[in-house]
This record gives sequence, C-alpha cells and structure tokens, in this order.
Amino acid sequence: MFNKFSCMVLSCMLCLTFFAAPSQASDKSLIIATATTGGTFYPVGVAIGTLISIKLAGQDGISATAINSAGSGENIQMLKNKEADLAILQALYGLNAYKGEGPYEGKPFTGFKSISMLWENVEHFPLLNKYIKTGTIQDLKGLHKKFSIGKRGSGTEGSGRTLLKLMGVDPDKDLILEYLGYTPSAQAMMDGRIVGANIPAGPPAAAITQLYAQMGSDDVSVLEFTDEQLAEIQKEYPIWNRFVIPAGTYPSQKKDIRTIAQPNFLACRADLPEDVVYKITKTIYENLPFLNNIHKATKAMSLERATAGLPAPLHPGAVKYYREVGIIK
Repeated sequence: MFNKFSCMVLSCMLCLTFFAAPSQASDKSLIIATATTGGTFYPVGVAIGTLISIKLAGQDGISATAINSAGSGENIQMLKNKEADLAILQALYGLNAYKGEGPYEGKPFTGFKSISMLWENVEHFPLLNKYIKTGTIQDLKGLHKKFSIGKRGSGTEGSGRTLLKLMGVDPDKDLILEYLGYTPSAQAMMDGRIVGANIPAGPPAAAITQLYAQMGSDDVSVLEFTDEQLAEIQKEYPIWNRFVIPAGTYPSQKKDIRTIAQPNFLACRADLPEDVVYKITKTIYENLPFLNNIHKATKAMSLERATAGLPAPLHPGAVKYYREVGIIK
C-alpha cells in the first residue's frame, strides 16, 4: 500500500513539476532546482519535494516543487537570483562558488548554506588492462591515447579535469580527449575506439557494469587512488573522501576497488527562515524509507553521513536538528 501510494503521489508531482517554470522563490512555497529530467538530480528533487509537501503543507503551510535545470552551475545562479530556495549541487561546484575559485574566480557567492549530503559521486576511471602499470590514476599520465572525459561542459568533465590536474595529469596533453556520455563511453571502450573514461557515479554504475560484464576484469579495471594521492587532493579539495567499492559490486570484480568520492548535497538560500529549514531537515530524516521507496540513490543517505564532505556551512535550521539528534555538538 505504501509503495503504491508513493508511486501515485510521485506521478502527480512529476506531472506538476515537469511543466513548472522558474519564478520568484518564497519562504514557504519552495522551489527545488535539480538538473535534466534524464539524470538522478531531478527524480531525487521530486522525491524530496513530494515528501515536504505531504508532511508539511497541511499544518505548516510549507510545500516544495522540483524544477529541471541545466544542473549545478545554473542551480547556483538560481539560488543567487532567488529563483530557487533549494538546490541539489555537486560538491565541487558548491565549493568553488563559496570560495570564489574555478569558474567563480574572484566572484565568490556565499548566499547559500548546506542542509545535507544526499548521495556520493564515486570516481570510476576505467582503463583497458593493457595500459595499466601501477593500477592507480597515475597511469593516465603520458598515456597519449583516446580517453573520454565526459560530455563537453558537464560536471563530469569539470570534476575529471580538476582531479587529473591535481594528480599531475594534463588532460589536454597526456590524453587525446573524447567528449562522450557514460553509456557511449563504455561502448567506445568495448569497440576499441577509446582506452579509458571518466565515469563518476554511485555504484553500481550501469556503464561500469556493462564494461565488466562484456569485457571482464582480465581486460578492464577501474583505477585506484592511493592514500597519498587522496591526501594531495584533500589539501585543495577536502570534499573528496575514501570510498571502497566492495568486490562483487561489478561482474567478475574479484577485489575491492579503493577509489574516492565527493558528495552531491542539498543546499538552500542562506536567508531561508531557520524554522523552515529545521522542519525540512527533520522531515527528510524521519522519513528516509519514503525517499528510499521513490529513488534508490537516497539509500546512500543516513544521519551518520549527513554532514560528510559538505562544501558550505550548514544552515542554522539544519544545525538545530543535527544537534537534537546528537550528530553535532
């Protein structure tokens, strides 16, 4: 019954949100900026909006509508313009905006706060075994072979370039870049048109599953990050943390993969009222089974990991709830 009800409500919300257009945000009729409808940001945003509206609209007058967008970059601009109250952001974009780095060089935007880590973008750098020397990300240095960095202008490309440069790999000199999506990247590797790819995603990532299933671990491997390499990355970007992909996550994967991950997180306008954000945070964590039922990405959420790797300070409303449940002091 719960499952059927959840699906029915989500269907209604999808119909409403698909046609929603950006408008001026308010303190109780909330707008959640997500990404394109084909990715994970949008359905997770719809799930969160559905939950907020069901639990808070009647008694508290708080409702939320998810809208699609071009992703993290546009979402930050929408928060800045007060065209959105809440947004799902990749941690790297949030950190760069808050610190005024990368594409925000000299133009920091600090008018947003964190609410919670949602799920993690786990770094997958698959490479054909014939080109593997150390089994780590360092194997991409001096490779001089065709490699997919991600779609041009995407968050995948942006985070991939950032990581590789921190590891001493110049993407434009050490690699012959292709700009493909996840599934096309996997297909191109299987066809022998490229030798590796950048595929950050929550495991099991469909494209990586496809690679391991079709080629096997004798022919392809996901590169690892050593503790020393992670430490170097964390000096500049503390948002990345150790992530171990357990053996057996992918077909024929015989051993754990020691990689790293950065969080996707829920952000909000810094000037949203404390009581509104408190109620949203409380509602989310008291109803995780509801979110889990609507989208499996939310299964990565837990109170214990709620504040892990957040690139911007917590909103006071979130702080109040996390103090109540003993997550922070």
